[in-house]
Amino acid sequence: MSWRPTYRSSKFRNVYGKVANREHCFEGIPITKNVHDNHFCAVNAKFLAIVTESAGGGSFVVIPVTQFGRIDPHYPKVCGHQGKVLDIKWNPFHDNIIASCSEDSSVRIWEVPDSGLRRNLTESVLELYGHSRRVGLIEWHPTTSGILFSAGYDYKVMKSFVTESGIFKFSIMMKMIDCHTDVILCMSFNKEGSLLATSCKDKKLRVIEPRSGKLLQEANFKNHKVNRVVFLGNMKRLLTTGVSRWNTRQIALWDQDLSMPIIEEEIDGLSGLLFPFYDADTHMLYLAGKGDGNIRYYEITLEKPYLQYLMEFRSPAPQKGLGVMPKHGLDVGACEVFRFYKLVTLKGLIEPISMIVPRRSETYQEDIYPMTPGTEPALSADEWLSGINRGPVLMSLKEGYNRPNKLVFKAPVKEKKGGVVNGIDLLENVPPRTENELLRMFFRQQEELRRLKDELTQKDIKIRQLELELNNIRNSHKL
Repeated sequence: MSWRPTYRSSKFRNVYGKVANREHCFEGIPITKNVHDNHFCAVNAKFLAIVTESAGGGSFVVIPVTQFGRIDPHYPKVCGHQGKVLDIKWNPFHDNIIASCSEDSSVRIWEVPDSGLRRNLTESVLELYGHSRRVGLIEWHPTTSGILFSAGYDYKVMKSFVTESGIFKFSIMMKMIDCHTDVILCMSFNKEGSLLATSCKDKKLRVIEPRSGKLLQEANFKNHKVNRVVFLGNMKRLLTTGVSRWNTRQIALWDQDLSMPIIEEEIDGLSGLLFPFYDADTHMLYLAGKGDGNIRYYEITLEKPYLQYLMEFRSPAPQKGLGVMPKHGLDVGACEVFRFYKLVTLKGLIEPISMIVPRRSETYQEDIYPMTPGTEPALSADEWLSGINRGPVLMSLKEGYNRPNKLVFKAPVKEKKGGVVNGIDLLENVPPRTENELLRMFFRQQEELRRLKDELTQKDIKIRQLELELNNIRNSHKL
């Protein structure tokens, strides 16, 4: 273990984890039991997506992040894949676009309506085929619109360039990166998206030029078997998690040249995979083990000791995976700097966990909320292909909440086939076909009636109060 000083000046030394109240959790979700090493969860400022257990193909649910409570067992799903879904990722520049990959060797892109799903979504916007075996990982380019990377069990990384070439038409171009000799375990971009780091089952760590697929650096360190890798923002360094030669869980810090690890630190002797999460704004690293209930967090610096242990969040419930809310979706008023969505399979529970910096002042804390990557792309796909590198477009969290989202990647709008009869849209008001659908519609109408009755009661009380105030005013004038 590395030396840890007892006292150290840091504004993040007292960061603590706060679990959301039960009424702000998501319950009744049949979380997938797949043993693939992934998170099975993706979050953005509007929606929460979770891969679910299903028979005869793969599916996932998409729930608005404000729709807390128990989810209906018959809640609509995205269910177009013919094999189990292995990974899902939201487009960083469009809150309604999500990509998924599956055991059926396809990558699909879906558009979710603003109001959420009302019925099962089976038709994707795009289907991408290029892998010969199942696809286990997908990753959007961090600064460029319309570029998606996928890694399959055929040992290849596929680049898909999706650009608009006309009204409701898309130009799709795919290229392969073929420099791996075994299954790819993890992919991570640097902040500009000019470098791609991968970890592989052949125990090698690689840094690749993503445009050409050229292998720039390669490392195979016997004392550290790499499982996961993450770029550390603008530090020009990488952090990996893995196991030591004694099969203890370990993390290592690397320069981009991958010559030798700058520092190695053993964590514990457990067997679960360690997932790293890095916050480039606060330089904090979070480590969460698959099957663990705790989350350790560290502060990373450019000077020794490089890796400073801060604290540990503990929970008795084991986590299958974790989703992370983007920065522009955090609660700035509560000094929240990071938010996890923890998957608890045994309970069918999604539990939000907020990492909070304790502050007494209620004003905006600029020192813990610097300018952060926003929702607008810095480059188009054509600009990136021409060789241009550019950092992300930054936004301030103080004034960025109601910022209009510039839609660069637009999904085609399909014309509705149907009509309006007596003022009723037949597509939006489909009659129930089964007894379960009839019961659901009945309960929804009952809830709506209760809500309207409550509103009427509140309005009646308000009217009485106003009448009393008016009578008092009249009586005072008479006197």
